[in-house]
Amino acid sequence: MSPESRITELTRRRIVDWLILGNVNWAGRLEEDAFLARIYDLDSMESGDPRFDTARGDIWQHRVHNPYDWPDDWIFQDRRFGLHQGSPDETFLKFLSELLHPMVRSDRDEVERLRTEFNEALAPDGYEIVQSGSISGHPLYEGRSRSSFHGSLPQLNLEQRPLLTNHRVLQEHLDRIRDGVDRDSAAAIASCKELVESLCKIILDRSGVEYPAHDDVPQLYRKVAELLALKAESVPASAKGSETAQRILRTLSTTVQCLAELRNQLGLGHGRTTSSPALTRHARLALNSTVTITEFLLDTWQERVDKGTLSIAS
Repeated sequence: MSPESRITELTRRRIVDWLILGNVNWAGRLEEDAFLARIYDLDSMESGDPRFDTARGDIWQHRVHNPYDWPDDWIFQDRRFGLHQGSPDETFLKFLSELLHPMVRSDRDEVERLRTEFNEALAPDGYEIVQSGSISGHPLYEGRSRSSFHGSLPQLNLEQRPLLTNHRVLQEHLDRIRDGVDRDSAAAIASCKELVESLCKIILDRSGVEYPAHDDVPQLYRKVAELLALKAESVPASAKGSETAQRILRTLSTTVQCLAELRNQLGLGHGRTTSSPALTRHARLALNSTVTITEFLLDTWQERVDKGTLSIAS
């Protein structure tokens, strides 16, 4: 296997077999030469037929002009196109992503079914097909490493947090975020806000701090920040890096406020009258911000309790 390839032969074979056995037309609504031209420079690739100068000519001859000259799965056997074992992962992922393009497939249910199958097969090798944008209201996709930043399933190890008597409360939010980042970005954004809200209430409840039932997330966070001494003014001016630490704490407060605003603008709730414009990248932005906030609050809360500066209400 080349250094560029993490997608194993087993994974590639699984996906190819699934496409073949499912009678999936990989070129969709396009002629095969037109589909491949979206990925490859066919005019610079050699021809396997001496009658033609380039790959574009022999593909047209054997799959468009005489469509039964080559078997339907010929593309997976032709080493010119790099879908075989040892070829760059980028090529294989690009092929799968283009297979889902709205110019190729218009049935969204079919696209989602294919993407689900691809991601299930790719996951053990550390990749996934995710939405990267949209065109005329239709999603566009790209292959990406699952190890990028927090990935699809943020690992907060909540079960290892001794102060959380019932970590499932927060874990359920995380599970909803995981399930919605790609498929329902608006719901994932809403769950991000709810996770921070739940955590703030847990910290306040376990510390015996009362709060009005109508408090929103920024108000709850301000009470938690005061409880945990997270205000910028709490950093001694004599401390090394105090000015930077103060700016970070102010930014953290702003991030919580922005997360609530993002939920209001792109997430679910407040009886929307139009569909949410939220995309996967918006959901991941909310996810990454949420994980940063959650980790910091949990770590700081544990430290305050361990040092005895904060007690747990009985």
